[in-house]
Amino acid sequence: MSEDACRIDIWLWRARFVKTRGLAAGLVERGAVRLTRHGRETRLDKPSRCVHVGDALTFVLNAQVTTLRVEAMGERRGPAEEARALYSLISG
Repeated sequence: MSEDACRIDIWLWRARFVKTRGLAAGLVERGAVRLTRHGRETRLDKPSRCVHVGDALTFVLNAQVTTLRVEAMGERRGPAEEARALYSLISG
């Protein structure tokens, strides 16, 4: 994996939207995550799909629709402040 790409399940876990990678994988497998890249929206179906810097993600979590732009991949699941640096909210 390159520095500008990461598996979606790992990225959601690093960004602290879910507590475990398993929960992130389940979210993706249920079709609850949409990815927009270069103006084209795709519903992600596998946790192994890659997300890149600049992509937009839309998903429902805790009955709230969240749309964000991926700003960084991150190296680890760090503290909340570090996780917030991985994305910028568009809405949600």
